[in-house]
Amino acid sequence: MSLPSQRTETPALTADFSSEEQWVAGRSWAYPNGGPTNPGDNKLDHLVADPAYSRSGVFRATRRSDGKWDAGLLTTEGSAEGFMVRAGDVLEARVRLPEETGAWPAIWTWRDGGQEIDVFEYHPDNPDLLELSNRVRGGHLYFRDPAIRPGAWVELRIEFGARSVVWTVNGVTAFSDGRGVGRNWRAYLIVNLSVCAGRYHPPPEEGVSEMSFEVTELRVYRP
Repeated sequence: MSLPSQRTETPALTADFSSEEQWVAGRSWAYPNGGPTNPGDNKLDHLVADPAYSRSGVFRATRRSDGKWDAGLLTTEGSAEGFMVRAGDVLEARVRLPEETGAWPAIWTWRDGGQEIDVFEYHPDNPDLLELSNRVRGGHLYFRDPAIRPGAWVELRIEFGARSVVWTVNGVTAFSDGRGVGRNWRAYLIVNLSVCAGRYHPPPEEGVSEMSFEVTELRVYRP
């Protein structure tokens, strides 16, 4: 199933996760020194560039012998195209949420040590909850809905408004933060699967060696 849309214009970005011109795999300046680890953010991730962990749109994490997890991340930062979302852009995505405790999927933005807007974050230990955050100007909502659950497909839409960031989940307006990003805001996109270390959410259960979430569509429209 494709995302329902009344739009007729050509997207400014149609994600092709296999494209090395569009996406960089396995490193991000949202992580200290570009990665591969970020223990200060309570993550067990060890980012890898292996295409099997991200390039199909299935973002995977697998347990390592040292207690960390090899994990997939893609970002437009540092890519040849260098795509950035801007104030006024609208992002639409369709995702399958992970089922395993400890999984921490997200679509978010980053530039120069900040400019973070979380299209969504999810933790299966809070099975019906999406975290929606404007970390640029301080808007945040825990959005609960019975349709949000481990393994569920979810359709997301976010308008990066200069005066208000607006999130839509499965066709229903979930949150309008009334804060926005400002007229000159811009940032790179990140899609990744992190793994919780246990401070805020439980780590993976013993015996679990792999987890994943999937993004089948991601588009950005620019008025």
